[in-house]
Amino acid sequence: MNLPVIEASGLIKRYRDLTAVNSIHFSVPKGELFGFLGPNGAGKTTTMKMVQCVSPRTDGTLRVFGMDPDTSGREIRKRIGVVPQETNLDPDLSVFDNLSMYARFFDISSQDADFRAQELLEFFELETKRDTIIEKLSGGMKRRLLLARALINRPELLILDEPTIGLDPQARHHIWEKLIKLRADGHTIVLTTHYLDEAARLCDRLVIMDVGSILVEGSPDFLVSHYIGMDIVETENTPEVALFLEKAGIPYEKGGEMIQVRTTDPGKIADALRDTFQSIRVIIRPGSLEDVFLLLTGRRIRD
Repeated sequence: MNLPVIEASGLIKRYRDLTAVNSIHFSVPKGELFGFLGPNGAGKTTTMKMVQCVSPRTDGTLRVFGMDPDTSGREIRKRIGVVPQETNLDPDLSVFDNLSMYARFFDISSQDADFRAQELLEFFELETKRDTIIEKLSGGMKRRLLLARALINRPELLILDEPTIGLDPQARHHIWEKLIKLRADGHTIVLTTHYLDEAARLCDRLVIMDVGSILVEGSPDFLVSHYIGMDIVETENTPEVALFLEKAGIPYEKGGEMIQVRTTDPGKIADALRDTFQSIRVIIRPGSLEDVFLLLTGRRIRD
């Protein structure tokens, strides 16, 4: 039986009086695209830093490729690729040179580095920008180049921290297509994201974290089915609507300007609302991963 690419048990990270990661358990098998979701401060990035061998754990067990990051960090780092949340490309180098020069950190020969750089530029459709300086690239191109750079050492594990942050829908979908292709080619991928549609679209499995702990784990479809399991009727959050639902014995939740009703009979409730309140806006939609996320972590904004 193959060992998991990543396996954590009772993993803890403390910073003085702050417990950033609180005894979490998870494993990622080879070839899976695994997601970490959670509000700001949930512990996602701290967990990724431990996996990347840049932050030692406080307690618990962590293995990457069967090795301990605290004692085998150099060997592990050779086999992983990392896309950071911030854009940290070298502004003084061209697109091509950002790749070929980065390859030197992995003791890749100059000839092989040039070959891999050109191969990756073609894969990410950046070959026409080969000699362009970084400041001339769009945001989407920069993110694609970061992803290309992370693949220069042909890693077995790819770690992505908010890979499509700040991108327009077209650029996001372009990167999604490349990630799906990389997974199909056998790469193991771990990502953190705040885009719930991204997680639902890409992840085989995911965890939702909050305050350093893992709240749930499973496939997006399983989590939606288990925690929501129904359609949702959304309408305006007014005292009149709330009173109507209370008198009818219909449970509801308030979320900002909207009221949400989870139900197996959305048409009946929507028609009743429209008949009672003639000009009200009523929407029927299926439950989503976003609904699961808000149900488990709440609607309070985290800074």
